Amino acid sequence: MLKSFSNAAVVALIKLLSILPYRLLVAIGYSLGFLAARIPGERNRVVKTNLHLCFPELSDAAIDQLSKKHWRLLGRSLVEKSIIWCGSENQLSNMIEVKSEVDLSARKPRILVNMHFTGIEGSIILSALAKRNNWPRTSGFFQRMKSPFFNQKIIEWRNRFGGNSIDRQGNSIALIREIRKGSFIIIAPDIDLGLKDSIFTSFFGIDTNTITAVSRLANITGAEVCMMITALKPDESGYLCSISKPLSDFPSENPEADTARLNQIFEKEIRLRPAEYYWVHKRFKNRPNNEASPY
Repeated sequence: MLKSFSNAAVVALIKLLSILPYRLLVAIGYSLGFLAARIPGERNRVVKTNLHLCFPELSDAAIDQLSKKHWRLLGRSLVEKSIIWCGSENQLSNMIEVKSEVDLSARKPRILVNMHFTGIEGSIILSALAKRNNWPRTSGFFQRMKSPFFNQKIIEWRNRFGGNSIDRQGNSIALIREIRKGSFIIIAPDIDLGLKDSIFTSFFGIDTNTITAVSRLANITGAEVCMMITALKPDESGYLCSISKPLSDFPSENPEADTARLNQIFEKEIRLRPAEYYWVHKRFKNRPNNEASPY
């Protein structure tokens, strides 16, 4: 009974946040991020550990400043999920602009490689605008949540415009089918998803556990591979979802080389906007040769 009440209360709060004026919502997010950056805890330690590993040239003071900027943007993205999950098509199109170097209505087998910037879930804009622009539906993997209630609820919210959330665990065949149909396939391979189907390859000069799924799926399906970056606009008024031309000579016959190439693209993009990257994730938790975890 109490659990049902708390679940309903959280859903009500998310829906309330989604109807607030956007500037007020952003201000609330920045305030939450300001507080989170100053509360000692495991995730604060993870952020600073990641930043020290990736930017060894920065002083402790510079790392602290970058960490605070990151938490500010992370707080914003947290409350903006209310619009991502419950907002209308108009709200989403006002918050996120799409700029593509490929014809999104072509229905060609195509994989969009998304990165874990704070605006990552802005990819829902493709689903929201699909009907208006005659685009195919959006499909992508999701990671199961511990709460069955919110696991199902968020799937429903993400799919409300006709999208298709595919369980990451054991559903590669479903994803291959969607790629061949020409659906938008979104994969975010820049987190540590365990050692299965992964290799250790350089990321900020560190051997980093990285899945090879993008290369393997592109080889199986003949799909083009495009980068999709959802980043804050310079004036912080909203987000720009940019989709690149297909990567040249990708995939190759070497999934390890392809995966290493993607990591270098990720690193280049992160260096352009380091505060926006998802530093709260334990990116280096699995280590080669049984090395100790830095966390």
